Formats: sequence, structure tokens, C-alpha cells
Amino acid sequence: MPANFAEVWLNRVRQILTNQNVAPWLDGIPELDTQVVEMGSGDASEMNVIHLPRTSFNPDVLVNNTAYPLAIQAYTDDETVVSLDKYQTKPTSISDDKIIGASYDVIDPATKSHTVAIGNKKYNKAAHAIAPASNATLTPVIAATGTPRISGGPNSLTYEDLVNLKDALDTAEVPTEGRRLVLSTAHWNDLLVDRKNFGDKLVNYNTGQPAPVVAGFELFQYNGNPLYTSAGVKKAFGAVKAAGDRQGSFAFWTGQIAKKTGMTKQYFKNAANDPEAQTNLLNYRHYFIAMPFDSRAIGAIY
Repeated sequence: MPANFAEVWLNRVRQILTNQNVAPWLDGIPELDTQVVEMGSGDASEMNVIHLPRTSFNPDVLVNNTAYPLAIQAYTDDETVVSLDKYQTKPTSISDDKIIGASYDVIDPATKSHTVAIGNKKYNKAAHAIAPASNATLTPVIAATGTPRISGGPNSLTYEDLVNLKDALDTAEVPTEGRRLVLSTAHWNDLLVDRKNFGDKLVNYNTGQPAPVVAGFELFQYNGNPLYTSAGVKKAFGAVKAAGDRQGSFAFWTGQIAKKTGMTKQYFKNAANDPEAQTNLLNYRHYFIAMPFDSRAIGAIY
């Protein structure tokens, strides 16, 4: 076994978590240009934090001004410290017989369960963080109005519902360029059967092709959207689905989303320290966050 076995595997996992398993609805949103600061390294309270500048400053715009000197407006801002979410996998035992060598053919199958599990969890958490908590002027949450597609099920999503959400975001003065709508699988299926309004726009949507644009939204589907109650209130992350709950679809303006990938650590116990079983232990810690800068320019349909 190469002496740098553990380092080779860690580098590969970092590459995969950074460049693969990306939720398409976050694709194109740049990583924040800020340094990740590690606090309490190695302790139970270890954190990755970032400093985010915040400002609501907008200069007044003068039209056809003839009066000078111009009045001065002082620029104001502040900053907030954000802790990245921490994702850890439980240790996996891998025998020496299975890991001899350091080729990607060996590395990827052994670590795939870890990278997939972390990827799924962090994007589920991102979807939950971006979706609004409840209905408000700047964060509209509206109910679907279509006849239930499944007997006893929730109302179906209709084209009119998409237009109603567009109206609400227009009223909240959200820019029209860069709006995305991440449909739950149930809502996506509702649109699939509405051939009058959607035809083959969704049926022909395949990975690698541009997202379809309907009612001004780039449309995506995701199976990890947050749960909403029948009253339109978002449930806590990881909450168990109860009677009347349904997966919501959430919308956002891309310019309102902050995204940052932090550190990825590998924890490794060498089989040399386990002469009886000759088994290695391996797991990973990964930091990531995606969330709105503040509570505006986001919406949902439930």
C-alpha cells in the first residue's frame, strides 16, 4: 500500500464534493469570495465560519439635476459572521485486501457512499434554508389550487399557480432575470400531465440541456424539498411528514443566494493498528452552506 494512501483518497473526495453531485438549481451561483476561517480545529466545537458584508444602502438618483454642489450620502454597511453547516459520515470499515493500490478505480467505489450521502444531505439542507418560512410580502408562500391528481392528495400545481407566484414576486420587486423555481417531484408530475400548457417542455428536459423556462422561471425538480403544513408554514429540517403536510416548491432570485464550500477532512485509522482484523476505518467531515442573504426575493408553492 502506498505510504500516501490516505492523502490520495482525501484529495479525490475533495475533488468529487467540489465538482460533482452538484444540485443543478445551484449551478452557476458563484462561491462567495471570502476566506473560510477554521475555529477550534480538532475540538468537538470545531467550526468553519465566514464573514459576510451586508448593506441595504441605495444612493438617491437625480434626474436632470441642475443644482450643485450635490448633497452627500454616507455609505453604510455592516457584517455578519456565518457558521457553515458541518456534515460528518459515520466510520466505514475497509479491509486491507480491498484498498491495496491508489487508483481511482479503487478509491471511487470505496468512498462513493460517503460523497453521495454528504451531497444529498447538504443539498437537502440548502433547499430547506432557501425556502421561505411562511407567507409575507417579501417572501410569498402560496397554495396550489388545482384539482388533486391523486384521490385524497394535495391540490395539484397549475400554470395559473406559477403566474400567481410570479405576480407575488413582481409585487415584491424581485428582478425578473435569474428567477429559478425548484419543483417538488409531485409538482413536476402535475405539470407533466398538463399537456395543454406544457406540451413536451418538461418531457424533453434531460441532464445537460438548458432548464425549461415557464412564466419567467427556470424550472428544476428536486426530491429533497422542505415540508410545508397545510397552513403554508415550513417545518423544521428533518421533521417527519405528518397528515396534511406536503413537499413545497421554492423559488429564488440567483442574486440573493450565498453559497460557500468549506473544508473537507478525512479521518483514517490504519489497519496496521488492528493486527487481528487488519481493517481500516475511514470517514469524512465536510463544511458547506447555501442560503439567502436575507429574507426577501424568495417564495414557495405548497
